Amino acid sequence: MMFKHNFKKVLSATAFAVALVVAPAANVSAATNDASSTQQSATATSQDQQASQDQAASQSSAANQSSATAVSASSSTSTSSATSTSTVKKTTKKAKKTTKKSKKKTSKKKAVKKVAKKTTKKRATKKAAEAAAKKAAAVKKAAAKKAAAAKKAAAKKAAAVKKAAAKKAAAKAAAKKKAAAKKKAAAKKKAAKKSAEKAAKYWIAMRESSGYYTARNGSCYGRYQLLISYLGGDLSKKNQERTADRYVYGRYGSWVNAKRFWLAHNWY
Repeated sequence: MMFKHNFKKVLSATAFAVALVVAPAANVSAATNDASSTQQSATATSQDQQASQDQAASQSSAANQSSATAVSASSSTSTSSATSTSTVKKTTKKAKKTTKKSKKKTSKKKAVKKVAKKTTKKRATKKAAEAAAKKAAAVKKAAAKKAAAAKKAAAKKAAAVKKAAAKKAAAKAAAKKKAAAKKKAAAKKKAAKKSAEKAAKYWIAMRESSGYYTARNGSCYGRYQLLISYLGGDLSKKNQERTADRYVYGRYGSWVNAKRFWLAHNWY
């Protein structure tokens, strides 16, 4: 396609050159003829014919020269076009080869880059997985440590509560024991007091009436030799006991004190 286009251009240029050569020659010949006709109107027909032949010969020579020039130009153009086409083909082939090589290199580079990217991504994924596993292990360890601490604290608290409960129970038991002992001691004391009271009462009864409820000494009567007016006309044993207790506790506070007074004064 390129060769045909160039050839058409060459042919157009040749035709244009021929036209340029032919046109001036015709103009010159016309001018010469006009001048000859003006100056020598009576010139012979032979001279006109000779001039015409000369003009025709001149035009033919110019045409031949233009044709040769056009053929030479066409040949040169054809050679140049062929050379240019060959060069273009070689350049195109070389460019294609370079492009193919470049594409291959680029493809290879892309493949290497893709593999490198894949490897990097894989490494990053592996690293992330390792980091996640490490973090999970750390969290698990922290949770286990926290659970162990909580368990230890709970055990310590339970032990403290148990110890406090045991201490409280022991204190309660001790208090109960102490209360029991106190109660027992009080009961014992009471019993001893009661026994002492009974003994003192009996001792006074023996000194006053030798223990007889019917003994009489003037205005005194009974086991404890109380004034008959104290008995209120009731000389029964029960009334004598009750009246004697009321008299002693009212005056001395106890039979023991009454005995002590009796020992000091020989009466009560």
